[in-house]
Amino acid sequence: MNESPRTTPAVGDEKSFDLVIRGRNILRPTGFAAAEVGVRYGVIAAIGPLGSGLRGQTTIELGAGETLIPGLVDTHVHVNEPGRTEWEGFASATRAAAAGGVTTIIDMPLNSIPATVDPAALHLKRSAAEDQTFVDVGFWGGAIPGNKHQLRRLHEGGVFGFKAFLADSGVPEFPCLSPNELEEGLAELASFDALMIVHAEDPATLDGAPLAGGRGYASFLASRPREAENAAIADVIERARRTGARAHILHLSSAEALPMIAAAKRDGVRLTVETCPHYLTLQSEEIPDGATTFKCCPPIREGANQDLLWQGLLDGTIDCIVSDHSPSTPDLKDLENGDFAIAWGGVSSLQLGLPLVWTEARRRGIGLEQVLHWMSEQPARLARLARKGQLAPGYDADMVIFAPDQSFTVESTGLHHKNPITPYPGRHLTGAVRSTYLRGLPVDGTTPTGRLLRRGAA
Repeated sequence: MNESPRTTPAVGDEKSFDLVIRGRNILRPTGFAAAEVGVRYGVIAAIGPLGSGLRGQTTIELGAGETLIPGLVDTHVHVNEPGRTEWEGFASATRAAAAGGVTTIIDMPLNSIPATVDPAALHLKRSAAEDQTFVDVGFWGGAIPGNKHQLRRLHEGGVFGFKAFLADSGVPEFPCLSPNELEEGLAELASFDALMIVHAEDPATLDGAPLAGGRGYASFLASRPREAENAAIADVIERARRTGARAHILHLSSAEALPMIAAAKRDGVRLTVETCPHYLTLQSEEIPDGATTFKCCPPIREGANQDLLWQGLLDGTIDCIVSDHSPSTPDLKDLENGDFAIAWGGVSSLQLGLPLVWTEARRRGIGLEQVLHWMSEQPARLARLARKGQLAPGYDADMVIFAPDQSFTVESTGLHHKNPITPYPGRHLTGAVRSTYLRGLPVDGTTPTGRLLRRGAA
C-alpha cells in the first residue's frame, strides 16, 4: 500500500474526493475488479474502472497482493459494559474489531449489568459506550419474562431487535423465556415488524442429558446434545409460523437442524440463521481434555457435522457468519483445573473471524467474495443496516485493505481483547488485515471515531 502526498481537490470538481483508493482487486457488488473508489464526506461517492482518473486529497495505491473489501459487520458481540467491564469493554472490543477488519458490531443485551431490557438500561449502555468506540456500534434489546410491555419502547429507542434464551443464559439477570412466553413475544414483535433472535436449546432435553464434569471434552459435549438444539429450533419455527414474526436462530451448531430450517424457509416462514467461526474451523475430535478455552454453548461438534454446516452456507440455508464473541476473565475459564462443568462457556474471536473463516474456506475451494457475502453483506441485511456491508456508491466508506495470501501464526499477545484467552494460539492462518477505514478515515486504535447506531437511522 502506497499513500500519495495530500493535494487539495478543486472546488466543484466532480472527480475530486477526500480519499481515493486504487487497486487491481477491489470487491464491487459484481465481484473483484480493477477499480478506483472515491470517498467524499465519509461515503463512497464513486467507483470506476482503474484509470478513471479520480483525484483525492489522499490517494492510496494498493500494493501487490492487497485487496480492498467492505468492513465486516458482526451482529453477535458481547461487550459486557457496564457491569462486567473486567470481562470486556467498548474500547477493547472495538479496538479488536477494527484490527480484525470489523467496522460495525451490534452488542448483545447481556452480559452487561443491567441487561438491556428496558429503555433506562439502554440509556446506560449508550452512555457507557459514548466516545470510546473505534468502530460503529448498535445494540440489541432483550426479551425476558415480564418485559413484554418494554419491547415496543426499546424498539422506538433504536435497538435492532430482541434476544431471547430458551435455556439458562448463565447469568441471573437475563432469565430464559418459556415456550409460551416466546410466542407472546413473537406476536408482540410481529405487530411492529421487529426481529427476535433466539438462543435455541431446549431446557427439558438438557435436563435429561448426562451432567458435564471434569476435564473430558466428550463429557461436556454429551451434556449439550444436538437434540436440544433440534427441538428448540423446531419450536421456534412453529411459533414464528403461527405469529408471522421474523425469527433468527443464533449460533447454529447442529447440522441435523438444517433440513427443517430449509423446509421452513421454503414454506415462507420468516427465518434466518447464523453460524460462527468456531463451529466452522474447530472439531470436537481435536479438542484436548482440560482445554476449557474451547467451551461454548451450544458446543463445538464433530468434523462430519462441520462439513454439513459449510454445505448449509453454500446452499443458503445458513445466512451469515458472525463471531458470538463471548469473553470472560481467566479465572472464569478455570484454566488451571480445566473443569468443563465449571468453566464459563464462550469463545473470544472478534479479531480473528475473517482469517479463520477465510483460511478454511480457501481450503475448501470457496472464494473470498463468498466469505464477505456471509460476513459483511448478509449480517448488514439481517440488521437492516442499509449503508453497510458493500463497497458501492451511497454506502458508508467502511473498508479494509486485506492481504488474502499473507500467513501468520496466532499469538495471544497480539490480540486486543481485554482478556486474550483463545483456543487458537499457535494456529497458522492465511489472510491479514493491513488497515481498516471507518467512513473513509483510518482506524488508528488511539482516537475513537465510532458512532452509536440506531435502528432506522443507521
